[in-house]
Amino acid sequence: MSPTQKRRMIVVVLIVGGIGLATALALTAFQKNLLYFVTPTEVKSGTLPTDKQFRVGGLVVNGSVQRDGVEVQFDLTDGANAVPVVYSGILPDLFREGQGVIALGTIDNAGIFQAEDVLAKHDENYMPPEIAEALKDAQNIDEQFKQGHEQ
Repeated sequence: MSPTQKRRMIVVVLIVGGIGLATALALTAFQKNLLYFVTPTEVKSGTLPTDKQFRVGGLVVNGSVQRDGVEVQFDLTDGANAVPVVYSGILPDLFREGQGVIALGTIDNAGIFQAEDVLAKHDENYMPPEIAEALKDAQNIDEQFKQGHEQ
């Protein structure tokens, strides 16, 4: 191999290595900032880490909203399970019982979701796709359960 070919090979290896390093750093940063969406059933399973933020979505259970100043406690359900949520702050104007919401936060050791942000749907026809899918899955599981007991 001539000296010119060696230099070219070294430059190519350095460029490929640099691109690989940049890709690895970008994917690591992306993974750390990724927020997962989970359902109340997944929260109740107890498999979620208590030190990571995630989004939980569902319908606000009727009669579950309790206010104490700016602190609000309510339950979110996916039709199969419910998870208690605590939020300190001003809720969106569209927040109300029976409506779909997504809460961002962490789960504490007592199983209570400590929300840092609560997002409500923007009109009467909208439901976040993740919530609609979770509710549909919960309904399908419920129907399969009923069919299994009828036999």
